[in-house]
Amino acid sequence: MNQRLSLVTLGVRDLPKARAFYESLGWQPSSASCAQVCFFQTGSMGIALYPVKALLADAGLTNANPIPGGITLGINVSLREEVDRELAAVLACGATLLQSAVDTPWGGRTAYFADPDGHPWEITWAPMFPLGPEGELRLP
Repeated sequence: MNQRLSLVTLGVRDLPKARAFYESLGWQPSSASCAQVCFFQTGSMGIALYPVKALLADAGLTNANPIPGGITLGINVSLREEVDRELAAVLACGATLLQSAVDTPWGGRTAYFADPDGHPWEITWAPMFPLGPEGELRLP
């Protein structure tokens, strides 16, 4: 199997509301978006917004209890102060604060927010992981 992640699909309760939130962050929807799903190009991969009931049905998880989860989505930034700036920007667009920006024991800075459907996002400055020219994460 190829070692790559191409697309993350977020199950959302209200597709127009979720789409409006991400667009308020400045994200541009792909022309492949339609009334049933919305796609955003994010560097070398994509994010899809898809109604949660349809997502669970597609995955054969209609009777799943609890609903699968246990992940965070990460946005790495190039500079320490960008964590605070990016956090302020998403909060101004309606995100929910989960964890204020803090310096970490491993030498970085991180903060957490949730989108309108509760998907947790992390904003991180990790000086040991430089970003490439397109903002892509470069693991050593």
